[in-house]
Amino acid sequence: MQSKNSAGRLHLVPTPIADDGDATHFCTTCAFSDACIAVGYGKPELAELHCLVEHVGPFQAGEHVFRTGDPFRAIYAVREGSVKTRLFDREGNEQVLGFYLPGEVVGLNAIYPDHFPCDAVALENTKFCRFSFPAMSALATRMPAVQQHMFRLISKELGAVSLLAGDHSADERMAAFLIDLSVRYAARGFSATRFHLSMSRGDIANYLRLAAETVSRVLSRFRAQKLIEIDGRELALLDPDGLRELGASLLPDQAG
Repeated sequence: MQSKNSAGRLHLVPTPIADDGDATHFCTTCAFSDACIAVGYGKPELAELHCLVEHVGPFQAGEHVFRTGDPFRAIYAVREGSVKTRLFDREGNEQVLGFYLPGEVVGLNAIYPDHFPCDAVALENTKFCRFSFPAMSALATRMPAVQQHMFRLISKELGAVSLLAGDHSADERMAAFLIDLSVRYAARGFSATRFHLSMSRGDIANYLRLAAETVSRVLSRFRAQKLIEIDGRELALLDPDGLRELGASLLPDQAG
């Protein structure tokens, strides 16, 4: 929905999902689809969850979803597109903290400090479902399935395996990164072997704490080894098992 502000400019106004006329419809990339399945599609309890959600966006590439220090009022589930989170050190150097894909939730790390501890920046045209966190917390106390799913999301955020931990080679880090993306895309019904890299090689390098030139060399080496095909940002995993084996020490949940 669009409206005009006091300056006469058009801006997007969040539209509750309930306005779509189908209070029990949740897309396959919904971050809360597991909770909905647990409750049971069509159950009246879902209407409460449904009405908490606002569709916001689109945010264009480079636009902030939230900034470091902003008050924490809501969590953002990616509906379409992708996001990176980042910090800047005292010298103004960017540190990429992570990437979020459709069906994943951004902002859970703000629960304790009650403000966002990092920036969230759209990597491409990106849309979100925005959940009021106070309202979601209140609902969770009445709906065990929602509460359990919230705990699962928070646990996953806190327990995410860092691709930066330990003394690992550039090849190991890149292989683990690609398999991690593959698993996350597959979990939401997308192709596990062919996807678009929305993040730049510079962002990937920053996240993996590698030089951009190193990332380019590793990708070229993987291509020569027939592990991947890459054309610009279009990537195909030709040998997922080989990549998984290479990055296994960084992917304990995927090993074996």
